[in-house]
Amino acid sequence: MRIAVFGATGMAGSAIVTEAVRRGHHVVALSRRQKSDRGQEQLTAQAADVADSDALAPVLAAVDAAVLTIRLPPGEESQLAPLTRGFLHGAARHQVPVLIVGGSAPLRSPTRPDRLVLNDPDYVPEAWKIIAGASLEQFRACREHPYRKWVYLSPPAVLEPGPRSGRYRRGTTTLLTDDNGDSRITAADLAVAVIDELAHAAAAERHFTVAQDSLTPPSRSR
Repeated sequence: MRIAVFGATGMAGSAIVTEAVRRGHHVVALSRRQKSDRGQEQLTAQAADVADSDALAPVLAAVDAAVLTIRLPPGEESQLAPLTRGFLHGAARHQVPVLIVGGSAPLRSPTRPDRLVLNDPDYVPEAWKIIAGASLEQFRACREHPYRKWVYLSPPAVLEPGPRSGRYRRGTTTLLTDDNGDSRITAADLAVAVIDELAHAAAAERHFTVAQDSLTPPSRSR
């Protein structure tokens, strides 16, 4: 499969690139500041601004699936939904399935199912409210868009660096927690879930979440 990863230099994006190459896929890794490839036959790295529709078009025309995993600087969070909307416009023109790594805000609270995670201070403290609110608007932009070949992955409350165990728990629209009430996953294991999902890229308009497999402690890469 040929996969484009937009936001390839971020924590999640770089892990997704690594996992995709590891499994033998051809990856086009894109970010605003990417200047050269990484010297791997299966990997092409290039600069591209997700807001530039002219730059997106040739990339989306040449791949089988696209991953959008972008985080904006403080003060620019309100642009996340419009950028995602524009990205879906481009994907629609080329009928490219899209997986969006978003935020946990659109999920239901595991302890207060009448609330979104955004409104549960146990999982979204005040300091995270702005970026969490932006991810909720991003999710709504997807739901309202006429293009339907998208999948929205909501990470758990904490996405962090760490080893690849190759395992994860999968859920639907409620935040996953372990027996201690923690909700987390390493970027490496989130990437495993992303590449697994791309195997079903024909699926449309799906919202799901993942979390660390609490039954299997993280181990070093296999």
